[in-house]
Order: sequence, then structure tokens, then C-alpha cells
Amino acid sequence: MAARRPVRTRGGVPVILSRLARSGRSGPLLLATGLAAALALPWLIYPPVALDIACWALFAAAVDLLLGYTGLLSFGHAAFWGGSAYCTGLIALHTGMPFPLAILGGAAFAALLAVPIGYLSVRLTGIYFAMVTLAFAQMVYFIANQWRDVTGGENGLQGIPRELFGLDLSEPFYFYYAGLPFVLAGLFAAWRIVRSPFGRVLVSIRDNPARARALGYPVDRYRLLAFVLSAGLAGTAGGVFAIGHGFASLEGVYWTTSGQAVMMVILGGIGTLWGGAIGAALVVQLQDYLATAGFQETGIVTGSIFIVIVLLFRRGIWGTARHLLAARRPAAPGAAQAAGTATGTASSAASRADLRAVSSKSGATHAKSVRPSEPPSPQA
Repeated sequence: MAARRPVRTRGGVPVILSRLARSGRSGPLLLATGLAAALALPWLIYPPVALDIACWALFAAAVDLLLGYTGLLSFGHAAFWGGSAYCTGLIALHTGMPFPLAILGGAAFAALLAVPIGYLSVRLTGIYFAMVTLAFAQMVYFIANQWRDVTGGENGLQGIPRELFGLDLSEPFYFYYAGLPFVLAGLFAAWRIVRSPFGRVLVSIRDNPARARALGYPVDRYRLLAFVLSAGLAGTAGGVFAIGHGFASLEGVYWTTSGQAVMMVILGGIGTLWGGAIGAALVVQLQDYLATAGFQETGIVTGSIFIVIVLLFRRGIWGTARHLLAARRPAAPGAAQAAGTATGTASSAASRADLRAVSSKSGATHAKSVRPSEPPSPQA
């Protein structure tokens, strides 16, 4: 026999991804790459834009925790982002607390605000849940606009201090590294939630709520807890944003803020958790580029690119990459052997059944004669 030619594969990203998948080191390597990118970001782009990307990445992860893992689309998360921004700013302005405590206070306020809103909303699903959360967000927007003595009305809160133990962190480059631990801690918390038994229950509730109820899980309670946790993460992002930029405005509690976070999640990939960071980087960078170029209608360009990406990548950017990575990962030898054995025994059983069916037409005696001599496998 002629020697078989070795199969040549072309180089490139797909081959690298497949080799990483086979080695089992793709997870730690991607995590290290993401951490290195986060640390190097203000050196590569304008520091305020880097801070925006970090905050929006955490906000998108909070929205994805509810949308991708619980199946609830919320247009009310702007209330938690903007509400926490106001609360963080007020604490920093009027109490003199260090900004880390102010950020934690804003996150706690967002989580507490989510309790009554979530209690009244989680009993609904689909478009009804989205509309109810949108209504609550608009109520928060109305209160922030009318309560001028506290929130500043249309002017917002200005001059939020950015000092820590006497150090002035008003320079965006330095504050980025001061606020980054909050973002990384929030992303790690979201990752631990979705990989915990609680996260697996959320996925089962998303896929089949009736079955989860039949198994004894309090579906509404789980949804409420997921809603509160998501609001706390969104509040953390809003607090870091307010301290980093030194102001809190009405734009933060407007419904378009929620819509932009949902768009980032869809761009990166629903149910991927890390895809929101990719969507945040893409949207924030695009908006900054268009604003620098003097283009007024940034929404038209952003929306057009959003439509194109959704049509090309149905699972989102990171969702599609993860799908290709999983498709190139070879099956385990034991699983493949078990699958082959099961297929073989099923085929043998089907063949015996066909033989009996055919021979029954010629008579019962002939049916006995064509029966295979081997006894049936226990696996059949």
C-alpha cells in the first residue's frame, strides 16, 4: 500500500484556537489575555474612553446575567446605573467618605431599589416584563429631573471629588487603575454566579419554568434574587462611572442607557457574559471615533453596524467564536467509543427486527431460521 500523505493544515487563528481547545488551556489563557488587555487599555487609547469601556463592560455583564441566564429582558437597568451614580455622588459630596465606600454605598442603594421593582416585575415575562421595568425606570428619571435640590435637575451633580487618602485622582489615567478593581471584582462575581448551582438553576428556569416549578424550585424567588444581584452589579458600574467622570446626569437614568447595554450584550453574544465586554469596546470606541470626526448622527451608524453584525453573527461576536471553538474541539475517546457501541448495538437490534419482519411473510418457520445466532447484547 502507498504511504498516506500527511494532511496539511493552514495556519491562522482557527488552527490556534483548535490547538488551544485540544490542550485544555484556552480558559486560563483567555483570562490572562483579558486581564492584560484591561491593564494596558489606558496606554493604548484615550484614558476616559478606556474608563467608559470598563464601566460599560460591567454594566453589560449585569444585563446579560438577567437576559442570557434568566431569560428576562430588562429596559429598566438605567434606574440602577443612574440611581447608583447619583447616590455615589451625593455620598462623596456631602459626607467626605473615600470614593471606594461611596461606590459600595451606591451599589447597595441600587440593590435595595431593585427589591420592590423586582418583586412587582418578576411575575411577568417577555414583553410585559420589559415594559414594566421600562415604566419604573421612567419613574426614576422623572424623580431625578424634578428633585432639583438633591439631584441638580437638568444640570446634574457636578464636581464629585476623586480623592483617596489625600491623593488626587482627578486625572483619568490614574483613576482608571483605582476604579478597575471594582470592575474586575464585579465581573468575577458575575462569573461565579453563573457557574454556581444557583446559576444552573437560573438556566433551567430560563429553559423551562414549568419544569423548574414541578421540581420544587421557587421560580419567582430565584428570578428576584437574580434581578437584585444584576442591579447591584449595574450599580457598581454606575458608581465607578460617576466618580471617574466627576458628575452624574439625567442621561444615566434615561431608558436609552438600558437600550445601549442590551445592544452591547447582543453584539457580543447573549449568555456568554464576556461578550458584553466586546460589545462595550466596539460601541464606545465607535461612538468616540464618530464624535471626534464631527459626525452628528452617531445613532444611525451604530444602528447600521449593529444590524450587520447581528445578521452575520447570529450568536454575537464572542458567541460565534466560542461556537467555532467548541466545533473544533475533538470528542473524548471514551464518549466516542460509547457512542459507537450504542450505535452498533442499535443497528444490530434494528437488523434483527427487520429480519423477523421480512421472514414473517414467508411463515413462522422461516422466521426462526433467519434469526441471528448471536445472543442480543445487554446494551441493546
